[in-house]
Amino acid sequence: MRLSLAPALDPSLAGCLVLLHLAVMAGGLALLTSASTSTSASGLESVRCRLQETPRPPAFSQDGDFVIGGVFSIHYYMHTVDHSYTSMPEPLQCTGSMDSRQLRFSRAMIFAVEEINNSSYLLPGVTLGYQVHDSCNSVPMAVKVAFQLANGLDPMFDTGEQCSGSATVTAIIGESASTPTISMLRIIGPLGIPQVSHSSTCACLSDKKQYPTFFRTIPSDQFQAAALAHLIRHFGWTWIGAVRSDSDYGNNGMAAFLQAAQEEGICVEYSEAFYRTNPLSRVQRVADVIRR
Repeated sequence: MRLSLAPALDPSLAGCLVLLHLAVMAGGLALLTSASTSTSASGLESVRCRLQETPRPPAFSQDGDFVIGGVFSIHYYMHTVDHSYTSMPEPLQCTGSMDSRQLRFSRAMIFAVEEINNSSYLLPGVTLGYQVHDSCNSVPMAVKVAFQLANGLDPMFDTGEQCSGSATVTAIIGESASTPTISMLRIIGPLGIPQVSHSSTCACLSDKKQYPTFFRTIPSDQFQAAALAHLIRHFGWTWIGAVRSDSDYGNNGMAAFLQAAQEEGICVEYSEAFYRTNPLSRVQRVADVIRR
């Protein structure tokens, strides 16, 4: 599916594409699974490779000489399935309401790719393609998409002596949140596929030893934590409570804030965490702590 409308280019996504312009020739080997061998008429042995799960088609896609992957949290939730372990599990599906802001991010990426393709001086003679996926703001879907961007959409194909080959995508833009981004980097990082995020701010992602192929166009939470501590000190608040999201973004951000608060002489009475998918009892416990 190709979109015909061209929205205004989001600055963060524009920065992503600038970095991808520099990294567009980078790539890696794809992870392919399960194979059987056969011998061709010429006597050369070939391997038939099969993906372990049915591929999930991208939300938007276009072929090109080099394909850029895009992963955005267009939906808020992933459909929960109770596994019986007596049959193959159902494919992962997104559910819940749609995040219009994330949809705009995905369309801005598509617009930026088309602008590069229509330019006479940016990558002349090269056509960029794209595969944009919805991660449902969940780790399982982000992991599935990461494998899919590395392996491609063909459920079975013949290759050389082993199940390996060039990655389907040259680079990836996304994910929008830090936790899915970290999950994806554990898969595509060893394959040498660069990933550029417009929204993942966890300070942990600045560790180049763990995430050498990660880049971003948004500041680290380290700066946000210091700014919050300075703001609290400015208003003379010396005894506070803190509540965070129970995620890599929230936990690492809170750790940086607690350190900055201590340096500013601010006493933090409590630091509580909950996630939007937690049961109501967990949220109630946090509310009870705040009331004390």
